[in-house]
Amino acid sequence: MLLAQAPDGVPMIAGGDDLAAVLAPVLGALTWPDGSTGLADGDVVVVASKVVAKAERRLVPARDDAERDAAIAAQTVRVVAERDRPDGGVLRIVETPQGLVMAAAGVDTSDVPPGTALLLPEDPDASARRLRRGLHARLGARPGVLVTDTAGRPWRRGVADLAIGAAGVVLLLDMRGEKDAYGRALQSSIIATADEIAAAAELVKGKVAGRPVAVVRGMGHLVTTEDGEGARSLVRPPEEDLFRRAVTED
Repeated sequence: MLLAQAPDGVPMIAGGDDLAAVLAPVLGALTWPDGSTGLADGDVVVVASKVVAKAERRLVPARDDAERDAAIAAQTVRVVAERDRPDGGVLRIVETPQGLVMAAAGVDTSDVPPGTALLLPEDPDASARRLRRGLHARLGARPGVLVTDTAGRPWRRGVADLAIGAAGVVLLLDMRGEKDAYGRALQSSIIATADEIAAAAELVKGKVAGRPVAVVRGMGHLVTTEDGEGARSLVRPPEEDLFRRAVTED
């Protein structure tokens, strides 16, 4: 059975906070339908990148459009596509230093003090590993940890959460070679397990509910003792990317 819950009571995160120390009491007080409490081995802790970035002092000045554009430019490795916005600005889809392709380089001006913007964590995989170690030290359990962010998807309306940092979670489930109901071997099915856990957790976290952390239980077969290679490995390399080159609209 798959269970997911996002606890209330997570305090406002400030720069320099020890995220594991802040989250441990909240996660340790979780109660589950079977009467158990806290975290268990095999749980997956899913934390929004925003609180990770705040703890890691990733706030930058953004008092006007020029400063926000400068922040985006500083986080841009290459521009993938751009389009004029109705308000006169420009929407840019760019590749970030973390290898992600996101609108505005993931620079976020929501839920931050006026005149500032929040960058993505510099190394989300390192952030996930650090949080995993801290929770294990405080609570005894060794959960998997995902750091997630919201992104749009080509050809689909709406946004969904995906894993941008990971520790102790199987990121991909390779089904190739297994047989379907008719005995045919699967040729290309590789399930994005980390992204699917991230999206499931977002359903209980919510964007404006003040619950930036969720715990997903029931996916213990995807939680590993070792931290693993991290979510950076999910980025498709250029030689495999059929859609690497986009368009710029006049």
